[in-house]
Amino acid sequence: MTDANSGDQKVEGRPGAGAELVQGMTEAGARRPRRKDIRPLAHLLPFVIAHKGDGLAAGFFLLFSTAATLGLTYAFKNVIDHGFSKGQDAAINSAFVGLGAVALVLALATALRFFFITRLGERVVADLRRKLYGHTLSLDQPYFLKTRTGEVLSRLTTDVALVEQLVGASISIALRNILNLIGGLTAMAVVSPKLAGFIVLMVPVILAPMFLVGRRVRKLTVTAQDRFADAVGYAGESLDALETVQAFGRESASSGRFGAAVEAAYKASVRRITTRATMTAMVITLAFGGITLLLWTGARLVLAGEMTGGTLAQFAMLAVMAAGSIGALGEVWGDVQKASGAMDRISELLNAKPDIAAPPQPKTLPVPGQGEIAFENVVFAYPGRPDLPALNGFDLRVKPGETVALVGPSGAGKSTVLRLLLRFYDPQSGCILLDGVNLRDAEPAEVRARMALVAQDSPLFSGSAMDNIRFGRPDATDEQVRAAADAAQATGFLSALPEGFDTPVGERAKTLSGGQRQRLAIARALVREAPILLLDEATSALDAESEQLVQQALATAMEGRTTLVIAHRLATVLKADRIVVMEEGRVVEQGAHAELFAKGGLYARLARLQFGVEAA
Repeated sequence: MTDANSGDQKVEGRPGAGAELVQGMTEAGARRPRRKDIRPLAHLLPFVIAHKGDGLAAGFFLLFSTAATLGLTYAFKNVIDHGFSKGQDAAINSAFVGLGAVALVLALATALRFFFITRLGERVVADLRRKLYGHTLSLDQPYFLKTRTGEVLSRLTTDVALVEQLVGASISIALRNILNLIGGLTAMAVVSPKLAGFIVLMVPVILAPMFLVGRRVRKLTVTAQDRFADAVGYAGESLDALETVQAFGRESASSGRFGAAVEAAYKASVRRITTRATMTAMVITLAFGGITLLLWTGARLVLAGEMTGGTLAQFAMLAVMAAGSIGALGEVWGDVQKASGAMDRISELLNAKPDIAAPPQPKTLPVPGQGEIAFENVVFAYPGRPDLPALNGFDLRVKPGETVALVGPSGAGKSTVLRLLLRFYDPQSGCILLDGVNLRDAEPAEVRARMALVAQDSPLFSGSAMDNIRFGRPDATDEQVRAAADAAQATGFLSALPEGFDTPVGERAKTLSGGQRQRLAIARALVREAPILLLDEATSALDAESEQLVQQALATAMEGRTTLVIAHRLATVLKADRIVVMEEGRVVEQGAHAELFAKGGLYARLARLQFGVEAA
């Protein structure tokens, strides 16, 4: 939620995440790069080198299987020249035993090649996924203001899937057929230089349509992906707001709109398939038309006594193998180009550097943490909105153990204070101190470890209630988790669940009520045992009964901790040690409720609107 004036945003929780995901994937598809080269695939080399054992084994058996394939043509030549032509049982038996032996070696080498190269591909993709996701988690909030979450996730899913197709299958097919083509052409040059020269003249004629039509296939592939992203984007948007769709009776209209998007994606895919099928037909027609002409020429050479029938058969096998390799390369070329574009996008994400990072030699925060906070003349504007500062000369000091409430109209900069304190952003000027250490000089993870956050819509995760509470502190024992749940007034309803604390709560804990989810979020914050507690509208969306329970939990949570509370409902902050009134990114008033009301300023006006004339 972003205020139009200040860019003041909620610290935690992003409603409509499903719609944002698919919409981001749609935009990502629209911006998918059209790679005309395969140089981005070089970024995969470090992942391959990390497992060079499998790579070397795959390369060895790749060469071995290629040699066995070429040996198979020689064995077949012997069957014809030394078996059939001699007409003796012993010669025939010997020739076929040799053919069978070569075939057995080929089968074994091919199986081992497939095993090692496929395992290498799976390992590379697994490492790539892990590194990509880990790096994404290290990026800061400014990056996600410029890049939609859905676009990032499309790189983790769609783009990685394209790379997986390449390294898991296409690269194996490509390498095998490149070696078969080279080996076949070399063997043909040795067997019959005259016919080999004919083959060399044929190759450019066969390859030309593959590259020319392949360019058209690539463009149509991108179009098909974009249309599919449109369909998925609309589906996600509708499902994310399913209750609204049903409430307004728009199921048929939504289904029709999705169907139209799917139909557009289908038609784009058919155009791609038609073009690719045409390209394949052209390549195969040219390849095997050339082979027919080649065999006719070879037959005339056999009749003229310039070569044996076995040699012609061997040459024909080599020519078919080379032609088949060219056809296979045409099939995988589109996959290579798509994977190249995907790897380019993945590399772009991997090369992204967070602006919020630890300095080369970070200062260590004092131990134990006291929870002292100081904002000194802080000026901050969100990226892309430099002319609208969310904080403008903001000063605030909070003593250890003090409870300070931040109040003011929407857009005053209240939530921005928490975002800066968590160091999701750095101010343009001024400084923020935690226990006397400038946040810029500290390790961000260490800073955040001193704080526990409860927001208006605190996201929970699939899994059990125990898992969600332990999310705040992975090493917490079961006893510590239960103690946090007790303090958060959550033990009662959790114990009543079918499996107690181990009951799955569903995606985003939707099986729980709003008040139950909020108490679970408070338990998650409490189990951290952090010296600073941040509460951002923690009860504003609750009914009166749930709010009372949550307020009791919060009162326990605030004991002995420095607490910053953001609330629009002033009744929830009357017991704060100090109320700080903000307007346009500055502190305009501060003090106790009665003192501020007596001044007759902004706070008094807000109080009268909520409590009436007798607010004091």
